Amino acid sequence: MAWTRENMARRAAKELQDGYYVNLGIGIPTLVANFIPDGVSVTLQSENGMLAMGPFPAEDEVDADLINAGKQTITELDKSSYFSSADSFAMIRGGHIDLSILGAMQVSETGDLANWMIPGKMVKGMGGAMDLVAGVKKVVVIMDHNARDGSAKFLKNCTLPLTGVHVVDLIISDVGVFKITKEGATLIELAPDVTVEEVRERTEASFSVADNLL
Repeated sequence: MAWTRENMARRAAKELQDGYYVNLGIGIPTLVANFIPDGVSVTLQSENGMLAMGPFPAEDEVDADLINAGKQTITELDKSSYFSSADSFAMIRGGHIDLSILGAMQVSETGDLANWMIPGKMVKGMGGAMDLVAGVKKVVVIMDHNARDGSAKFLKNCTLPLTGVHVVDLIISDVGVFKITKEGATLIELAPDVTVEEVRERTEASFSVADNLL
């Protein structure tokens, strides 16, 4: 059984370490805030100018002035701080963010990332994606393994405009988890009831299988 989006977010939350400064991208990555492990203290950063974001609000807690980069309402904590977008990107470009969890339209087997536009379609702009993949210490991608038409999203080479080259360290999709290093991509974990053969059928990229596959 393939992972749901909540399952993928829960798995991504396992990459969080105590003391980390973390940026969560738009889409599925925002769900990670709801699955921070007990005993792990992380500080969530949003490129629109907020440090230490709280979880999504209950209906009676909604404050329309508190939003993340995806314009979703969020909550603040007693340690939250606010600043300009320029200061936010100085944090990102200066290498002060430990981990970024992003969505993707395509990832290549060498860790190239395409997640900001599809030619011919209207887009609002790249946002913070290019800065995040260039300035953050580790990049994790959460994505559906295949597009709506069934085509592969984990490819030998991306066909969409790139956000960054050799920048993705880990892919978490609905079928499993892939680690990407200079040596190539390795399948290290499978979703329940998903087989390696099924993953190969749904993947264009070349990958090896870890000896200790989970």
